Amino acid sequence: MAKRRKAGEGTLRLRKDGRWEGRVVVEYDEKGKPKTKSVLAHTKEECLEKLSKLRSQCGIVTGKARPGMPFGEWMDLWYKTYSKPGLRITTQKTYENRIYQHIIPGLGKIPLDKLRQSDLQQFYAQLKKSGRKSRADIYGPGLSDRMVRSCHTTCHTALEKAVTEGLIPVNPSVGCKLPPKKSAEMQVLTHEEMQRFLIQAKEDGFFELTLLELSTGMRRGEICALKWSDLNFKTGALHIERQAIHVDGALQISKPKTKSSDRTVILPPAVVNVLKALRERTDSEWLFPSTRRPGPIDPQSVYRKMKKALDRANCKNIRFHDLRHTFATTALEHGMDVKTLSAIIGHVSSATTIDIYSHITDTMRQNAANLIDKGITHNDAPSIAEPPKPAPVPKTHAPKFTPYTGKIRKSGTGGIYQINAHLYEGRYTPTNAEGKRELHTVYAKTREEVEPKLEKMIGEVRERIRLEKEGKKYTA
Repeated sequence: MAKRRKAGEGTLRLRKDGRWEGRVVVEYDEKGKPKTKSVLAHTKEECLEKLSKLRSQCGIVTGKARPGMPFGEWMDLWYKTYSKPGLRITTQKTYENRIYQHIIPGLGKIPLDKLRQSDLQQFYAQLKKSGRKSRADIYGPGLSDRMVRSCHTTCHTALEKAVTEGLIPVNPSVGCKLPPKKSAEMQVLTHEEMQRFLIQAKEDGFFELTLLELSTGMRRGEICALKWSDLNFKTGALHIERQAIHVDGALQISKPKTKSSDRTVILPPAVVNVLKALRERTDSEWLFPSTRRPGPIDPQSVYRKMKKALDRANCKNIRFHDLRHTFATTALEHGMDVKTLSAIIGHVSSATTIDIYSHITDTMRQNAANLIDKGITHNDAPSIAEPPKPAPVPKTHAPKFTPYTGKIRKSGTGGIYQINAHLYEGRYTPTNAEGKRELHTVYAKTREEVEPKLEKMIGEVRERIRLEKEGKKYTA
């Protein structure tokens, strides 16, 4: 068996014409794709010698880092050697996107020991102004504040390792001015919205998943990957030990996000009874199987179903993760202690839970202080921090919610789906001239904008398929 060459040494192969070819990656283009150079020789030994000279000329050092190496080469070495082995698959993809799509194309040619804070600062400004490489027509030319900060974090960590390895004296990323840190706004459903949402979810055919989510606050990938063997119907104990994730466009089952995410929660009896009824209607090993292929339901499909139900139930336009926030907020407001909640939703520590839900825990602490004050002083008067009670309002019954039953789109008109809060997708999957299904999509910011785009695209695709069936060439 041939000995595997080390990263950075290049590749060696015997060509059909009898000559040996050596090839090595010298840099990366603006899209993060490698650029290579090659040498040719009549013997393997001569080719190895030429390849070694080529690496030296290009400043490529194998197996050993040096202060003058290009920053892009150090980023690649740091990621593959120190960072990648400890990352989850999905996290690896986000790191590789930052490093090979943005950092290396932007800063890769600068020598590691010549990299200055001004270089990094200019790079971050460029990312913010025109760093987006796809869908710039929808989201704008610049990257988000969060992505810019993530690129900085990756650079900072890699440079910090370079300091500890003695390659550079100080970390030039320290002190860089960054976009403000903004957390995604947390939104929770009110009690009335939850009721409408559940009624609509029942009409839409995914009531059990919605009820389970609002009762446990599981992550989307976790709830999709549940099996019937995880649930003990006698005790109501549900073991969460896997999650469904997308890797390179394919659905995979992996371990939970963190060690604390592998946990057991106890379901309320009412939820257990609902799941018992569901078990009698399904023969799959998965709680929520896919209707299109073997295996669990796709997390993206769950997101689309949720968005559709929220819209039909006249609820706030929230993320799936906000259902998790809804559960946690409701649990705290009804007296659940933070440590128990932290264990149920799978946080690493209670400090994480307190940090996220500080606005709720502050209210709980104030109420506790008021109760202690009344207990010690026997004073029923409202405390200084307690606002005066408003005059009683006559109770009114909310009108009964009637779920939207929907209208079926005509055959051949495609489908429209909400991808996120700012993007809608029009989808058309006809059978082509060869008898195979093919997918076509268009995008817009609103449902109203995507409808005419979808109609136009369907007309063009139909005309192309018609001409292809007649053996003619289609010209747009």
